[in-house]
Amino acid sequence: MRWPFALFLLLGLSCLQASAATYALPQGKDNMVGAIHYITTQQEDTLVDIARDQDVGYDALKSANPGIDPWLPKVGASVLIPSEYILPAAPRRGIVINLPAMRLFYYPADRAVVETFPIGIGREGWSTPLGKTKIVSKVLNPTWTPPASIRAEHAENGDPLPAVVAAGPDNPLGLYALKFAWAGYLIHGTNKPYGVGMRVSHGCIRLFPKDIESLFQQVPVGTPVEVVDQPWLWGEREGEYYLQVFPPLHAPQSSSEEEAAFRQWLQAKIPAGYEISWTEALRILRQADGVPTLVVLRAQSTGSLL
Repeated sequence: MRWPFALFLLLGLSCLQASAATYALPQGKDNMVGAIHYITTQQEDTLVDIARDQDVGYDALKSANPGIDPWLPKVGASVLIPSEYILPAAPRRGIVINLPAMRLFYYPADRAVVETFPIGIGREGWSTPLGKTKIVSKVLNPTWTPPASIRAEHAENGDPLPAVVAAGPDNPLGLYALKFAWAGYLIHGTNKPYGVGMRVSHGCIRLFPKDIESLFQQVPVGTPVEVVDQPWLWGEREGEYYLQVFPPLHAPQSSSEEEAAFRQWLQAKIPAGYEISWTEALRILRQADGVPTLVVLRAQSTGSLL
C-alpha cells in the first residue's frame, strides 16, 4: 500500500534518541520533507518512550500504529515512525504552527532549511489561538504567574498553585520560553514531556526540553509566527502526490458536511484534467492517521495514470 519513496529508507532502526529534524527546503512545487521509518521495540518500550526518543508526538505515533498497544507493545514489534511531513500551506518564513498536526515548522532566515518539532497544544476549552503574531521576547529560566482562571481550576482539582511558580525543574514552563505578541501565550518547555504531541495545555505551545533549547538558541526576537488549522494537506514530491489527514480540532457537525467540505477542498488541489478515486480519498479522510499516503491520479480523457 505505501509508500515507495520511503519504504526502503531507515527500516529496522533501533530506538535511539533522535534530535530535531532539519531538512533542505524542497524545490519547485514540492512541499514534502522527511521519510517514514520503522523501529523495533525493545523490552519495556512504550509508545510514550518511543515518541520522545524519536522526536514525534504521542498522538501522532499512536494514530500511525493503531494495532499496537501503547503501553505494552510486544517486544520485537515493528513501529512506524511518522517522520514524513507535508509542509503547511503558509509562507515559509519564521515559525509556522499547524495545530491539527501538532507540529511546529521553523524556517531560519539565513538558511534554506526547515526544522520541525512535535508540540503540545491547547486542550478543549483552552484553544491555542489562530492567526499571525511574532516573538517579542526570550526568557531563560522563566517564572510562571498563573492567571486566576488556571489557579481556580487547580484549586477545584485539589492541586492549588502559588501566585508565582519559581524557575526550576518543577516549573511547567521548563527552562526556556519564547513570548508571543499575544498576551499570555508562549512557546516553552515543560516539566511533563509526556504531554508533547497531545492537547493538554492551557493554550500555550509545549516542546520537549531538548527541542525548546535548540529553538530558543536560534530564534531571534521579532521572528514572525503564523498559527494555522490545516487538518487536510496535499503533498507533491518528485511528480507523485500525497494526501495527509489529521483529526480535526473540533468535531464536525456531521460526517456528510465534513465530506462535502473535504471534496470541495480536494477538488481544488487535483491538477486540471485528472481525477482521484473518491472511495480511496474518503477512506484516508475517515482513517485520519496523519501519515502521508500516496494517491494515484488518472487522466479524465484517456484513463492513463499520472
